[in-house]
Amino acid sequence: MTTLKLSSRLDGVAESSTLKMNAAARELAAKGHKVVNLTAGEPDFPVLDPVKDAAIAAITGNFNKYTPAAGIPELRKGLTRKFEKDNGLAYTPEDIIVTVGAKQAIFNFLLATINSGDEVIIPGPYWVSYPDMVKLAGGWPVTVDTDAKAGFKLTPAQLKGALTPKTRALILNAPSNPTGVVYTRGEMQALAKVLEGTDVWVVSDEIYEKLIFEGEFTSFAALSPDAFKRTLTVNGFSKTYSMTGWRLGYAAGPKPLIAAMALLQGQSTSGANSVAQRAALAALDLPDSAFKPMVEAFRRRRDRMAEIFSAAGNFSFVKPAGAFYFFLNVEQAYGKAYNHDQVLTGSEDLAFYLLNAAHVGTVPGNGFGADAYLRLSFAVSDSDVEEGSKRIVDAIAKLR
Repeated sequence: MTTLKLSSRLDGVAESSTLKMNAAARELAAKGHKVVNLTAGEPDFPVLDPVKDAAIAAITGNFNKYTPAAGIPELRKGLTRKFEKDNGLAYTPEDIIVTVGAKQAIFNFLLATINSGDEVIIPGPYWVSYPDMVKLAGGWPVTVDTDAKAGFKLTPAQLKGALTPKTRALILNAPSNPTGVVYTRGEMQALAKVLEGTDVWVVSDEIYEKLIFEGEFTSFAALSPDAFKRTLTVNGFSKTYSMTGWRLGYAAGPKPLIAAMALLQGQSTSGANSVAQRAALAALDLPDSAFKPMVEAFRRRRDRMAEIFSAAGNFSFVKPAGAFYFFLNVEQAYGKAYNHDQVLTGSEDLAFYLLNAAHVGTVPGNGFGADAYLRLSFAVSDSDVEEGSKRIVDAIAKLR
């Protein structure tokens, strides 16, 4: 029998651990179990009415044709106003591309800039997709482990030590998934200083920019003229606006880079969803006060998780300053047994143990480059935060 072959570019590319555990939790719930699912990276808040109304108006107004590959002109212009108001960045519509989610913006960037063997620096713990996207683009992910004692922040010395003649880009995500780290302006300026005089791009993933509990948000591109010319600023409508299923992201950067990304997009997905783009225009008009209830709810849930795990006495964590994830150190559970003789050897073992024994869904830290941790989403109800955290504490306490 003839064997049909797959591309070698898939070698070494792993399934997203977030999607894997979310699917497992949903499957268990479908069997009738009361599962507390702390896996998903999406707000539990509804899309706000003005955004829904704009989508309905687009549909009834027959705005349903193909859109330009780089996005409709009105949205690109609206995004220039957003960048000026929120980030102090002066872009033109030609400096901006609208994409099918922020993930596509990053993938377009990698395909447009990375040649075989080029290196991309990724601070760890990192979002699960970064290394695999680099691999798919033909590059090599260079992960730099940050220290919990330093708040999971990349230091200038670490960045300088990771640079080689093959370094093509740095991916920086702040506020971070999974750690919730928020850099001060001074800390970012110190990183930017290291890159001066190099030809290293910076991908600044700012998808959680408005979800901050401590500190202030700073766009990397706003640090200096040098930072501006080397930075692709990536964002989207999934997190702040709860528009995860609408699949709409965007990026801004130097015109030649944006043109190259638009060329790639024109030969892949083409333009993003027409209705979602009209809805996004309405989302951009919402005042920051519209998101205050969501941010305060996330802050309250974060604080409650911290209280529960602190009271348990045998967990450690860095309290997240932004985003909506709690990165919990659970290595004290490793080497312990359940079901008489089954021994937990790492975060994936523990995540499946918690799912099957306590019916609580978590994401193992190994997918984020930190096997000593689990990622817990607090973008769920207050009651699920309470119940899920207590189930984790109780289930781990039962290990021998």
